[in-house]
Amino acid sequence: MSTPPRQKRLTPADILALKGNCPVVSLTAYTTPMARLLDPHCDFLLVGDSLGMVLYGMDTTVGVTMEMMIAHGQAVMRGVSRACVIIDMPFGSYQESKEQAFRSAARIMKETGCDGVKLEGGAEMAETVAFLVERGIPVLGHVGLMPQQVNTSGGYRSKGHSEKEADKIRRDARAIDEAGAFAIVIEGTVEPLARDISGSVSAATIGIGASPACDGQILVSDDMLGLFNDFKPRFVKHYAELAQVISKAAEDYAGEVRTRAFPGPEHTFQPRPKS
Repeated sequence: MSTPPRQKRLTPADILALKGNCPVVSLTAYTTPMARLLDPHCDFLLVGDSLGMVLYGMDTTVGVTMEMMIAHGQAVMRGVSRACVIIDMPFGSYQESKEQAFRSAARIMKETGCDGVKLEGGAEMAETVAFLVERGIPVLGHVGLMPQQVNTSGGYRSKGHSEKEADKIRRDARAIDEAGAFAIVIEGTVEPLARDISGSVSAATIGIGASPACDGQILVSDDMLGLFNDFKPRFVKHYAELAQVISKAAEDYAGEVRTRAFPGPEHTFQPRPKS
């Protein structure tokens, strides 16, 4: 009996080829079980450094380490069979030099088997992006609101309201596009500007708090699933309210444990009958 052919996962080139044809679907994933659930529905999964805030309770993404990104990247890779997987390069792992960026990106790809890396930055990172792409590392860019720069950019606020700021974001996107990024995340950027950028670059644009005209969209999965009732940015839509479901399940469990209703006989192991 012949073995069925193994399904081929999507590549960065496949993501780029969707530009102008079909909107790209993307979500974040940090664990194997979540990756398995999201994989059939997404074109690419991002192992985002947002895991620092979502999983570890950090205030920003700045404290995320290479070891954290690699560990979660390995976990996600164990759960995918279809989606392209991109892993964020954490703060401090690529800004020093293009050589440092290559060493970090190569380590991530070798130790996880992922399909590419993401880094934040505009014109100042264009040389680094080109350096990586020329050496076989697919790059997902990131312009607009850049969480790793929160300490110098005045916090988490939407970008592009002034012409000066909008012009910078346009130049940043153009520089990253010309450097060879296969796609560019546009985050927290006023809608007309994000729409304009999407129509002017050859890379696929992935919006988050940007424009429906972007070539695709991404959300943090935990936001999309309604796991954080106390925090809902304007650009997030809850497709479920799992925080309430989990809280109610924990309440029911606690009640049954305290009244000794759980575990019942069906949940325990009884001695085998003696022969």
